[in-house]
Amino acid sequence: MQTKNWNLKSWREKVALQQPIYKDLKALNDIEEELSKYPPLVFAGEIRTLKQHLAKVSRGEAFLLQGGDCAESFADFNAVKIRDLFKVILQMAIVLTYAGACPIVKVGRLAGQFAKPRSSDTETIDGVTLPSYRGDIINGTEFSAEAREADPKRILKAYHQSAATLNLIRAFAQGGLADLSQVQRWNLDFVESAQSKRFQEMADKITQALAFMEACGITSQNTPTLHETEFFTSHEALLLNYEEALTRKDHLTDKWYECSAHMLWIGERTRNLDGAHLEFLRGVENPLGVKIGPNALKDDILGICDILNPHNEAGRLNLIVRMGAEVIQERLPKLLESIKREGREIVWSIDPMHGNTRKASSGYKTRSFDAILSEVKAFFEIHKSIGTYAGGVHLEMTGADVTECVGGMQAITEENLGCNYNTQCDPRLNASQAVELSFLIADVLRNRRI
Repeated sequence: MQTKNWNLKSWREKVALQQPIYKDLKALNDIEEELSKYPPLVFAGEIRTLKQHLAKVSRGEAFLLQGGDCAESFADFNAVKIRDLFKVILQMAIVLTYAGACPIVKVGRLAGQFAKPRSSDTETIDGVTLPSYRGDIINGTEFSAEAREADPKRILKAYHQSAATLNLIRAFAQGGLADLSQVQRWNLDFVESAQSKRFQEMADKITQALAFMEACGITSQNTPTLHETEFFTSHEALLLNYEEALTRKDHLTDKWYECSAHMLWIGERTRNLDGAHLEFLRGVENPLGVKIGPNALKDDILGICDILNPHNEAGRLNLIVRMGAEVIQERLPKLLESIKREGREIVWSIDPMHGNTRKASSGYKTRSFDAILSEVKAFFEIHKSIGTYAGGVHLEMTGADVTECVGGMQAITEENLGCNYNTQCDPRLNASQAVELSFLIADVLRNRRI
């Protein structure tokens, strides 16, 4: 890893975009010092395992499923919400594994997804201008001067909520909820649609296969891979004060690991080559993602590779394409072809959410399921035509029955958006739409392997 002239604080010498302005710097420094003494949220060995799995993704031997909330909330924090998101990701993973005939690497956008970049530093309502809401780790959603002031105490609250979330996720993953023999029970109660019936039919086939295996002496009791699952966490490494305070040196390897999550990514707005975010993350060993929008150039990509993955390590770098259904066919092929010639080790995944955001006639910000699916299909087709691997999908989604994205087999319309529009920031796929999308992706994956 290229760590020349790098240290935990070297990012502070660079321009750090999308950062809040804290009025009480002593309070911020005290919080950072306190957090730096707290236990890590994840461990170096887990991070190394994820990197090994992502190396397989880069070779087309596995597929990355990354999904979760656009922004986690302090107010809407409860075990049921975490359980339902975990269950719908399990549903999607079993669909992709069974119907797509492909191992799935499961990475949640949770246990740290608290900070959000904004297009403007301020927001104006009825002539009153206040700082923009930047996520619960920074300030509050309420439109008041007190709520919108950046409060460093929120950093510790985000840590404690992340620790509680991880504790529950680990219990779900290892305590029996992920047992394949329970696959019949994974359907969420409200998912009563064509895709839930299709999932049930697939679950019946899996149950039959497990019965055959049990007759041969292979059960979930004596085979851990049938009883447990691996589940990793990720978030956008936006608030660098938080990320620095949770970075630790591994005593086995003497290398630095960012222990707030297994994978971190850098957003489209903060991936400037000479900026603080690339500077900070180049020195840690975690797998890293970078969002790539429609205006990205070959030199941008190669610069990112040189900074974050100078030794061309497989599984280290995930480029997350977010261009939009209307422009991906125009922009991605030439970019992908030019990068392919360079021989860089890259996991390519698709974020079909951000490039397809629009405002509905009702005033709600929304996304079209058809546009999301269109961009995913185009992503696969482009990679197939060029001879590279479409390695994964990155989704803003929830296990709740929200009405935030229009379309899908539920036929949510713009008029329906107000029924249960409950996002902190951006519109998410609900559980039914997410499972529906997984079946459609599975069909493409299966065809890729034929």
